[in-house]
Amino acid sequence: MLTTPLIRCLKNQVDDARIHYLTKKQYVPVIASNPHIDKIHVLEDSLGEIISRLRKENIDYIIDLHKNIRSSIVKIRLKRMSFSFNKINLQKWLIVNFRINRLPDAHIVDRYLETVRLFDVRNDELGIDYFIPPEEEVKTTSLPEGFSDGYVALVVGAGHATKQLPLEKLQELCDLLDRPVLLLGGPEDRPLAESIKSNTSSVIYNACGEYTINQSASLIRQSRLVISPDTGLMHIAAAFKKKIISVWGNTIPQLGMYPYRPDPQSTIFEIQGLRCRPCSKIGYSKCPKKHFRCMNEQNMKEIAQKAKAIF
Repeated sequence: MLTTPLIRCLKNQVDDARIHYLTKKQYVPVIASNPHIDKIHVLEDSLGEIISRLRKENIDYIIDLHKNIRSSIVKIRLKRMSFSFNKINLQKWLIVNFRINRLPDAHIVDRYLETVRLFDVRNDELGIDYFIPPEEEVKTTSLPEGFSDGYVALVVGAGHATKQLPLEKLQELCDLLDRPVLLLGGPEDRPLAESIKSNTSSVIYNACGEYTINQSASLIRQSRLVISPDTGLMHIAAAFKKKIISVWGNTIPQLGMYPYRPDPQSTIFEIQGLRCRPCSKIGYSKCPKKHFRCMNEQNMKEIAQKAKAIF
């Protein structure tokens, strides 16, 4: 998703540009309806097979926004001029291990665009793209009673446990919101969401695992407010210019992955001054220090008050 501004700018600003996109199978639904992509290539098992298919496309340039071993092999074997994203691994290592901040003051979207500066591409300032197939739009009338008049979309899961709010915090937040709350996440988050629902008196709909990624995007687009940790659904909310309250645990916004151009009323909640934070540029299955202060010290009353103010 965070590559979509670059795709759009290349397509619209470079004469006769045809854009092919190589990604893993599980990410195809996110870009399948993007009108700025001419062809999607799916990497499944055989890297050699996909390279053989790419050779037949007569590609002129390779723009490598992942910069890992696999993408390096693709570049070497295709033997085309390539442009590679600077992952600033040294700066990330310094901030994670020594709290020395040499990170650039720039969102990763803007850093992606720097990768193609030789094409004279400029940022069109339109933000992230997300295109939902018409058949995957969800009607709010299909939701439980009370949700058609507006609801809070609360993302309960995350790629790593140290990015997500603990169960007790989520329950407290739902009780304080006093608004219909739609819980979003994957199938693996459904038991957590059921625990939240069964231990609060609020109007809650557990949508975790019930919808595809595009259907979840549709529900986010139609929400009044999105509360989310550092997740992909947070970036989907930014694509729709939603009001976002992002809650940060072991990762930090300075790594460049904060919501990109959301509604101006959006805000960030994080516990400042922790000597152990960030403990990782990605996340862990549990807090390495065992206290999990970055999430356990989040003030749910303040978050709920902000949510009510911008609902």
